[in-house]
Amino acid sequence: MASGNTEIEPAAKESTASAESGVHQALDGPFDTADLMHIDQVLTNAQQHGGGLDYSVYVGDLSDQVRETAEKLHDRLSNPDVSVLIAISPEQKQLEIVTGATARERIPDRSAALAVFSMEAELGQGKLANAVVVGLRMLADTAGST
Repeated sequence: MASGNTEIEPAAKESTASAESGVHQALDGPFDTADLMHIDQVLTNAQQHGGGLDYSVYVGDLSDQVRETAEKLHDRLSNPDVSVLIAISPEQKQLEIVTGATARERIPDRSAALAVFSMEAELGQGKLANAVVVGLRMLADTAGST
């Protein structure tokens, strides 16, 4: 589990993506078609080579209780025990990575914190899609190498 707080560009609406469902919902959201295709490719790769874990991304409001909201979103995934959720709230300038019990064995908190640090660097430059890609790759690489 890791969290961050950085200057990031606001998103118009929320957007979700998950390798387990293969479905993307972007309603006037922060990603264009090319961004979504790239994120989908990275999600698919993470799913295939990321240590048998399920990876999901949420971009949108996380309410006042940011961590708690991210954990509730994670708990709603089809198999939270082996799931990793990257939750980003551009409006609130918040970033959370939530891992289930089995996922946490493959992605230690220190590795998740390093992913947050790298993502914050991208977010600080207004590169939301790049932040998602960097985070997914780092987490999947960590899980796949253990």
